[in-house]
Amino acid sequence: MTATATVLSIQVGKPKDVAPQGHGKTWTTGFEKRAIAGPVRLEQSNFKGDGQADLKHHGGPDKAVCVYPASHYSPWRTELGLDFVPGSFGENLTVAGLDEKDVCIGDVWEIGDARVQVSQPRQPCWKLSRWWKVDDLAVRVQKTARTGWYLRVLTEGDVEAEASIRLVERAHPDWTIAAANHVMHNGKDDADGAARLAMIPELSASWRETLMRRGQKRKVPRPERRLYGAE
Repeated sequence: MTATATVLSIQVGKPKDVAPQGHGKTWTTGFEKRAIAGPVRLEQSNFKGDGQADLKHHGGPDKAVCVYPASHYSPWRTELGLDFVPGSFGENLTVAGLDEKDVCIGDVWEIGDARVQVSQPRQPCWKLSRWWKVDDLAVRVQKTARTGWYLRVLTEGDVEAEASIRLVERAHPDWTIAAANHVMHNGKDDADGAARLAMIPELSASWRETLMRRGQKRKVPRPERRLYGAE
């Protein structure tokens, strides 16, 4: 993690209904988010003013904040010819100075007055593809490993654009977001890797359950979650 990691922009938005084009049904998404100027309150489940449409697969304590590296937008614009700008992937925080190789599961950060913890890589759903009308966009995100990641909130506080991101604690330096993505998406025959990743208590509950099912031959015990500095 670099010493110059910063928040470039903060985006929030409530779910909205999207009318179908041609045949199909109206669908609901929290994907459209707008940039916020000035401090925004980061609460336990999300930024004030933010929301998710599908709470079964998005949001909740383990996925309170979605983060995406600004450095990924240039290759996406080149590859797809679309006018991607910060927030185009529906993220809450667009950050500079970080990508999936720099960030580890369980990392604890201070951003503004808030303290947060890295919980899992992002797994984009079909709505990303539908929003941009690129049928395989979610698959491309997974294959390129330009996924971004999620944060849980340990201490609520105010956050604003241009805030520094300070690493407070790193418990699992070997388990970067990139390494976790590899085990989940490219290492399906790697029962040992799945078992070891599932043992990380700071990993989100949904990822632990998926990996533990995959590693049942190892009879992985369910770990207790360890949260740093929770209040």
